[in-house]
Amino acid sequence: MALIIDPVRVFLLDGKGSGENASLAEIPEPDAPDPREAGPGQSFVWLHFHRDDERTRAWLEEESGLDSFVVQALLAKDTRPRCTVHGQGAIVNLRGVNLHEGAEVEDMISVRFWIDGQRVVGVWLRPLFAIVDVFDAIERGVAPVSPGDLIAKLALRLADRMEPTVAELHERIDELEDQINAPETTAEPRAELADIRHQAIILRRFIGPQRDALTTLAIEDLAWLDDRDRSRIREAGDRTTRVLEELEAVRERAAIVHDQLLERRAEQMNRYTLLLSVVAAIFLPLSLLTGLLGINVGGIPGAQTPWAFALVTGLIVLAGGLEVWLFKRLKLL
Repeated sequence: MALIIDPVRVFLLDGKGSGENASLAEIPEPDAPDPREAGPGQSFVWLHFHRDDERTRAWLEEESGLDSFVVQALLAKDTRPRCTVHGQGAIVNLRGVNLHEGAEVEDMISVRFWIDGQRVVGVWLRPLFAIVDVFDAIERGVAPVSPGDLIAKLALRLADRMEPTVAELHERIDELEDQINAPETTAEPRAELADIRHQAIILRRFIGPQRDALTTLAIEDLAWLDDRDRSRIREAGDRTTRVLEELEAVRERAAIVHDQLLERRAEQMNRYTLLLSVVAAIFLPLSLLTGLLGINVGGIPGAQTPWAFALVTGLIVLAGGLEVWLFKRLKLL
């Protein structure tokens, strides 16, 4: 499913669980309140921009009051999850799985935040369902009560969206194991297995740093983070760690399935090689006999006897039957 979201969203949050939509013209001056006095119960503003909207760069560079380091971090073309403290605020980059219709889930969507005591400025390249969930919660009257609470809610939502994706990878591994262990199967799951391993590797590449970013934010000495915010952020980090551990389990299971697949192919090759060897061993003495009788020299026994051909044919059939019996007795057939 596709998301159509306004390229600029502004929420005025009262710090008590309520919030309302606003416009850029309605937001307070960025340096009005002291960020060190912010916390639960204090109002703050959440501004969320689409990076490619023409108003985004203009507002960030000219009206936001943010320095160039923060602006460049918010507008960067490509980022990895991280947490960087800058002055009284923090730059937090996160990623979420891509759940848009027709997209690849491992093509994770980045979202960048500048957070201080009085506002949260977010920038994304593509909409994320996890953030839209928070938009909807605010409109239902269940808003974050502080900037730290907002980031914690977002991080938990991102983890919620990741877990079904990882569970689906486990289910695909289960199906591959069933295919490989079924004796009558003729399916070749190598392409499916390679796709699962690729997805797990790409997801792990971003989810690992995301866990580290949340852990870093929870321990930073920022005045606008209270104990409750730190606890929620640590919870989000723990959830992200569990997702990471599940991805490690997917990779290990995929490696085991790959080994099973190689063993199965080696077994098949050995069986076919043995069968060809047995067939060659059966026909080798018979070929020697017919070769001797087929040489074009005088003195071949039975050359003038009408029933000699039937006798030789019977002897060849008998010899072949004895060889088949012997190989079966030796359990080579």
